[in-house]
Order: sequence, then structure tokens, then C-alpha cells
Amino acid sequence: MKKIIELRKYEWSLRGFWPQAWEAGYSMETGSKLLPEVGPIPVEVPGSVQSALLKAGLLPDWNLGMNARACEWVENRSWIFQTSIPVKDLGRDSKKFLRFEGLDGNGCVLVNGKKLGNFDNAFIPCHFELDALPEKLSEIRVEIVFEPPPRWLGQICRTSKIKDWKPRFNYTWDWISRIVQIGIWDEVFLEICEEACFEEVICTTSYKTESSLGTVEIAGKICNDSPGRKIKVSITKESNELPIVEYIFEAGDLEKGIRMDGIPVEAWWPNGMGGQHLYHVRVELCDKNNATIDTQLRVVGFRTIEWSPCKNTPKDADPWICVVNGKPVFLQGVNWTPVKPNFADVTTPEYTRLLDIYQDMGCNILRIWGGATLATESFYRACDARGLMIWQEFPLSSSGIDNWPPEDKKIIEEITCIAESYIRRRQHHASLILWCGGNELQGGLDGSKTGDGKPVDDTHPLIKRLKETVNRMDPARRFLPTSSSGPRFYADRKNFGKGLHWDVHGPWGVADEDMEKHRTYWESDDSLFRSEAGAPGSSSANLIMRYAGERANPFPASLENPLWRRTSWWFDWPHFKKEKGREPGSLEEYVEWSQQRQATALAIAARASKNRFPACGGFIVWMGHDSFPCSCNTSIVDFEGNPKPAALALKNIFQDHSEKTE
Repeated sequence: MKKIIELRKYEWSLRGFWPQAWEAGYSMETGSKLLPEVGPIPVEVPGSVQSALLKAGLLPDWNLGMNARACEWVENRSWIFQTSIPVKDLGRDSKKFLRFEGLDGNGCVLVNGKKLGNFDNAFIPCHFELDALPEKLSEIRVEIVFEPPPRWLGQICRTSKIKDWKPRFNYTWDWISRIVQIGIWDEVFLEICEEACFEEVICTTSYKTESSLGTVEIAGKICNDSPGRKIKVSITKESNELPIVEYIFEAGDLEKGIRMDGIPVEAWWPNGMGGQHLYHVRVELCDKNNATIDTQLRVVGFRTIEWSPCKNTPKDADPWICVVNGKPVFLQGVNWTPVKPNFADVTTPEYTRLLDIYQDMGCNILRIWGGATLATESFYRACDARGLMIWQEFPLSSSGIDNWPPEDKKIIEEITCIAESYIRRRQHHASLILWCGGNELQGGLDGSKTGDGKPVDDTHPLIKRLKETVNRMDPARRFLPTSSSGPRFYADRKNFGKGLHWDVHGPWGVADEDMEKHRTYWESDDSLFRSEAGAPGSSSANLIMRYAGERANPFPASLENPLWRRTSWWFDWPHFKKEKGREPGSLEEYVEWSQQRQATALAIAARASKNRFPACGGFIVWMGHDSFPCSCNTSIVDFEGNPKPAALALKNIFQDHSEKTE
């Protein structure tokens, strides 16, 4: 029988050292023991160093004023998470593995002072086998050492030079200050295998709309298998206890692949189109006496996803009409970014609060942006239950100076390992509809590797490898080279009617800064899909004042004011002056104008795009929610989770089903 011990249940402490001082142990001059500079202090697991320091009163709240600058010292230390586990919880004569689903940073793992191994990739799980335990040992000491992270991976750099696998948004983006998270961002557990157990179980489904029958395919590996063992598969509707069907197979069949056809099921539908019927697929490894040795559970749905050409599309254009269970659907939703810079500390209720807002708006798709990381299992489960389809990007993004993906063979191998891990962990989810190489990966229109204009395609060696990986491991799902994709990154009005605008990004404001010209732009649009479009809108006056900090005055606003310069790209105060011919009389007057302008601009864009369906396949807003208390940003939900007027304007459009649906 396999035993899982979640290590979050034990008490953890955190210590901070000058880099590598923990390893030296003692001063070479005096021989004295090198004590930590910080701690020990309590820390939660999963959790971040930053959150533990904040709770201990050792770090200011980085959301207030310019406090983020006073938090950057955290990056320049080594940090050790430590706990002790009683040996009585472990047993002595079994194989034991420490498994980490997400370690954000680079470092090593120690047990009783002995190094088990290193980690250097925030995007993939890692595991280490424990050695046999000494007879008289009463407990083991587990230490996770995080060394200082890479110095710079922020928005402005060179994509072609990226070689560190850590979320880039933490280093600053146009909607967040620099808070480089360090910590354990996903589950940590001990896996104890007393005999045979599952090493891996992969589960996929398919569905026939004409017969309402589903298929389940399962493959995997078993550790320490021996003759006589069986695989039992039972499929149960999530709301019921009795299985619909049960199957028995030889254990050796698992590695070859098991297929179960003709299962009577109800279809899974996107939000607004029908119910989100989900099923439990329970896979049990049984001994020769039919006793269960190990169990794996997957929650799945049954649906078909196909892609059809848009109406009046260029002959060589990519298909952008999503057809779910035989019905074309206009894809409408938001671009999802992390809820907080310290995303290790985000709870499931914090995710679901935002997902409920988007579901209520009428969204049916979320694009998980490539500058962050893989969304958690609990996030995917919540999207399955709400009918929110997921467009998941691999962790690559544009960089401003150059946006060209790396071509180094070592980097290609590393990103391939990340892609394989993403697919293995999430491919069973009904909500997942496509994989994407990354955000805004592009070169120049002249064919150069730098510049701004032409998205990469699958002739690039890295993108080609990612496509091959998806086709091999998850062939039923679509792969996109990047977002945006096709001949052009941006839809320029001078090129309307030329068939150059397939999936495009922008604009992120009012076209030509004039609302009537903005309306004309969108009514003339010929894009097949809009995976990023937005407009800036202020946070509420109360929120701006609450997070301004004691020394900052948010009014009057100017780019000389550091509070506004934090996210200066979306500073729209000058547009008020141009439109009104004067300065705003108060912060409240500016906020009301800014939020209404955002609502009007997005309503025009979304309505025009949806009215063109099926000539246009979808509209995804950049962006959904704030990860930081931005004074002004393109988000439609503020930092505290309050919908701005733009969200309510989009709700009226997204929930309007009077337009053509086929």
C-alpha cells in the first residue's frame, strides 16, 4: 500500500543567511558557528519567504507606496525551510520519496544534513529517494535550501538569452513592482511505498456527440510489479456513489495502454452552453487477492473540441472558430495572470472568488499567460466545474529588446522537459483546450530575429520541438506557436482587408486616443481572433488612497510622482487633460472619468468583435485582475477583487446571446 504524508501538517521554520554562509557552517577566522542573520521564524508550507517575513514584522507590506523597493534585500540571501518528521510516521522497511510539486527558485534538499540533490527549475516537480534510516533515529530533519535567484528576468531584456526557469513577472512587468518570490509554491509530501505502486498514470477522454458515448484511455507505469496483479478501473459520475462501469485488466496492460469505449456519459459544456458534467476515473492496483495496493483518481469530462475556419477567411489562415460538441462558440474571456506576486501563498478561495466573477460575467475562456507558470491542480479543477476553458501557455514571453525564443540546444531540451511535465499533470482536464508556445514570441517583418511584427511559427527549432511534444503526448489538443500568431502581431488599420490579421494582440487603449476613431477601428476590423485587447482604467479612489502609503500623495498625479510611475505605461491622466482642456478637480473626478472611458472602449471592442462572429472567433481581454494595487491598469477587476465598470459593461455583452451563434 502506498502512503502519502502531506508535509504541510508539520511545523516549519525559516532561517536566512548571507549567501552560502549556511554551507560554511563556521567562521574560518574564529571558529565560531555562523548563525542565521534572520530567524528562525515560523513559515507555512506551501508558502513564500516574503509572506513569512511580513507576518514576523521583518518586511514591510510591499503593496503600500514604494515599499517594494525595501523588500529587494530578500533576494540577496540564502533561505532554509526546515521541519522534523517523526520516524514513527515513516516506517523503516519501505521506499520513501520526498516529492515537491513546485519549488520557486534554485537550491538543494538536505536530510539530516546530507544533500539529497539539487533543484533549479520552478516549473517542474522534483523528487528524491530517502536512504535507509538508522535504527536509533527518532526523527529526520528536512531542509530545503534556496540560494539567491537570478538577478534579472524582467519585462525588458532579451528572450533569446533566457536560460533560467523562474517566473519572469516577479521581476517587474508593466502591472507589478519587483517582488521576486522565493519559496514552496505547491504541495510537498512524503510518498511511502511498501510494495508495488503507481509510478505514473495518464488519463485522457474522448466523446462522440451523436451517440453520447465516451472513451477513456489510461496508460502508465508500475514500480516493483510482479505476476498476478490486476488493474481495476471504475468510472463514476461526480455526484453519484455507484460506478457507471467497472473494468479489470492485467497490470502489465497499463504500460501498453488501456482503452475503454462505449461509456454512457453526459457531455461537458463551456459556461453558458450547458452543464459541466464531471466524472471520477478511479484506477486501482490490486494484488492477487483483489486487495487494493495503490489508487490514482482523475476527475474528467467528456467533450469534443474542433477548430473551423472563420467566415470569409483567407485560404491559408489558421482556423479560429472553436466548435464544442458540434456547436460553434464565440470565445470570450480574460487573460489570467497570477493573483499575487507571492503566488505560493494564494489559497483556493482566492482563486475561486475571481473565477466566480468571470463565470458570472459570461466568460468561457481564460488564457494562462506565458510570463507566469502552470496553473495549479485546484485551479484547473475549479475551471472544470465552472465551464471556463483554458488556453495554457508554456513559460516563455517577449522581452522588448528582443522577443525571439532561444535556439540553444540545452535550452530547447529544458523547455521540452517543462512542456512534458505540464502535459502529464494537466491533460486529463476537460477545461484545457489548447497549448501555446508562449506570449508574444516574434521577430521582424523583414525576417530578422529582432524587431516587432511577425510572430514565430513552427519552423523555429524550439517551437518545432514544442509542437512535436504536444502532438506526441496530447494529440487531441491544438498547439499554437505563440500568441499572437499568424502574419502580424498587431492589427493595423492600414492593413485591414489584406488577410494579414489572424490572431492578434492590441490595442491596449483607445485607438488614436479618440473614441469615435476607436469605434471606426473596431467596426472596420478584419481580425480572425483577438487574444489580447484592452484599455486602461483607474482603480477606485479609495483603493488608491489605501495603498498609497504614509508618505505618498496620489493627487495631483504626474509621472514625477513615483506612485504613478510604478505602472506608467497605463497612466491616462494626460488624456483627461486633452479631452477636458483642464486638470481634474479631484482624484474622484479623474477615477470616474478613467473607469467610464475604459468601460466604453472595451464595450465597443467586444461588441464589434462578437457581432462579426463567425468572421471573428473570439475576444480575450488584457487583463483580468490586478496582482498589485496599480493606480491605473488595463485590469477589469481591481487588486481587492472588485469589478470595475468595464467588467460590468463586458458582462452585458458576454451574456447577450442575441447575436448569431453559427
